[in-house]
Amino acid sequence: MDVLVSDTSVVIDLERAGIIEHVFALPYRFVVPDALYEQELKDYGGERLIAKGLQVWTLTGEQVQEAQRLRALERRISIHDSYALSLAKAMAAILLSGDAAMRGLAEAEGVRCHGVLWVFDQLGEGQIVQPALLHEALTRLAAHPRCRLPREEIDLRLVRFGGNVG
Repeated sequence: MDVLVSDTSVVIDLERAGIIEHVFALPYRFVVPDALYEQELKDYGGERLIAKGLQVWTLTGEQVQEAQRLRALERRISIHDSYALSLAKAMAAILLSGDAAMRGLAEAEGVRCHGVLWVFDQLGEGQIVQPALLHEALTRLAAHPRCRLPREEIDLRLVRFGGNVG
């Protein structure tokens, strides 16, 4: 089973969309680094996510050193994001990130990276979530004032999920 290592932004977006629970039905293990969990998720529904299937992995000393190296290469990413990238790289996993700087660094480091819209696609293609619910969830996410997803990609999916564009 492939592993998805997520940064905080994807978890937050899936939560905002109201479909985070469905992610655990995908044929992947959903993982976050321990420091990211402790600092950014634990007090915000973290136990509920663990009960659903979220796995929290502790980085080795070497992985922490790699995270520091990665952060030195790209200062625009947070330390927690560098932990996620280091873990994904060590596990040959897929990184989930919504941060452009993080995605660029992942690509440069040879780590496969996708964003929250890819997760929507996976939920739809795997018939885990009905198109109408995906449309509703994506509409909710797109309406959030902190949504930074590309509007044209949102609109393509809204049409694909069988509804009207925002």
